[in-house]
Amino acid sequence: MTSQVRHNDYGVLRPPAIGAWEPSLTVSVVIPAYNCADALGRTVAALARQTYPAELIEVVVADDGSRPPLEDVPGARVVRVSEGWGRGAARQTGQLAASGTVIHWLDSDMLLAEDHLEAHMRWHHLVDYAVVIGETRFVEAPGEEGVQSKYTRKTLESTRRLKDAGSSAYLLHTGASTSVRADLLRAAGGVDTGLNMAEDTELGYRLAQAGAVFIPDAEARAWHVGPSTVMVREKEVHRHNWSYLGDLIPDLRWLRNHPRRHWLVPYLRAVVTATTYEQTRASVDSALAGTLTDAAVTLVGPWGKLTGERRANLDDPLLDLRLLHNLYAHEPRVVFAESVPASAAPSPFLLHLPTGWVLGADTLAKLVRHADKVLLGLVSVALTEGQDGVVAARLERTAAFSRAAFFDGRPDDLVDEMYGSEWVSGSEYDFAIAEEAEPLTGDAAKWRTLAGQRQREIKALRGEVERLKAEVERLSAATTPQPAEAAGRGPLSSLIRHLRSAG
Repeated sequence: MTSQVRHNDYGVLRPPAIGAWEPSLTVSVVIPAYNCADALGRTVAALARQTYPAELIEVVVADDGSRPPLEDVPGARVVRVSEGWGRGAARQTGQLAASGTVIHWLDSDMLLAEDHLEAHMRWHHLVDYAVVIGETRFVEAPGEEGVQSKYTRKTLESTRRLKDAGSSAYLLHTGASTSVRADLLRAAGGVDTGLNMAEDTELGYRLAQAGAVFIPDAEARAWHVGPSTVMVREKEVHRHNWSYLGDLIPDLRWLRNHPRRHWLVPYLRAVVTATTYEQTRASVDSALAGTLTDAAVTLVGPWGKLTGERRANLDDPLLDLRLLHNLYAHEPRVVFAESVPASAAPSPFLLHLPTGWVLGADTLAKLVRHADKVLLGLVSVALTEGQDGVVAARLERTAAFSRAAFFDGRPDDLVDEMYGSEWVSGSEYDFAIAEEAEPLTGDAAKWRTLAGQRQREIKALRGEVERLKAEVERLSAATTPQPAEAAGRGPLSSLIRHLRSAG
């Protein structure tokens, strides 16, 4: 049975020493290539000297339109990129042509230590959900020791080599030298063929949502000849990549600072099951009206029954279902589904919201903040108790439940072991039944949140007044009041005046 890793703390795994184990898994080394025949020949030659058994290795070169085309690369099979262009298209073409159990990405201008592949592959023999990151150093010429990129070095040092990186470990995923099981790669959706830069970061994010643990291996040594594009043109690279990564990676919250935009991948997906028109509408609308603006809703119901035949409009037995479809047919944040989705991927959070329950303006934001304090995999919200037991909402972390799927057992228990779970009170997070919820009028999220903030400020100020009153009484017993206070100009009087104006 594959071992359980909590969050990204892979320290519980004990890989065998290099040279002291018996490999069995096949690996396909996929190299995207464009007008780099000389460097490519050197890289492929290094693969022929690997300590990993040659019969378990295949090398696939994805030619991304080189001129002249790559024809014969000794030791490798060449495939052509026929749809699209760029690194994303080349990586996807190569991995689709590969047959190995593990896909090992490699840049075309890499120099490899002879045990590089073996260092990677020992982790994949331990767990099915590992993404191994090689120790890549940048050199001007072969034979130099080289240096890691500043970003990589800083990240590794500040996170105990990603053991403490939590949900952001994927940010170190690069295409220079990483490896992943082919079935995990395909479960995550493969490589985005439309990206020709940052495709490795975006893929790393989706692998994280698929349950991956990211393992940087210092013994998987490799050298990149020449600086990376980021090293040479960092600001320009960021300007380019950040124009679309905000749409694709909701975890990059700082790229989503616009208050009203819609984004391709929601940060949170709420699931509501269609019942009556009024109850369902109240739940769905509340999820769309909160301060967490990049939320979306999956509305579950038998939508296939809605056909176009003649019917009695007001006596239609499917009237409520039809009204809900009318209501949200053109709302881009609502999708219709016949069944509850198994996962919210690539969104990082899934909320199961019982129909007829309504969220407060800040409910989703508060729940996510609570989950992120200690990277909880599940937050269950107790709403009420009936004859059938506790009615609850559930906030599920996509990565946690994806990882739990690698194991046999009850998913909630597995998530608790690997990520942690908690129960909280619905009233604490502003859940209410539809009949008691405030109407959503105007900019509901803004004004409801502002009202809540003012109420909290008033509560804090009242507490401060009581403290100051007690302090004044204590001082009055020992001394004469100061003139300013006697004249109604002291701090206590100011607080009282503030409270009166606020309340």
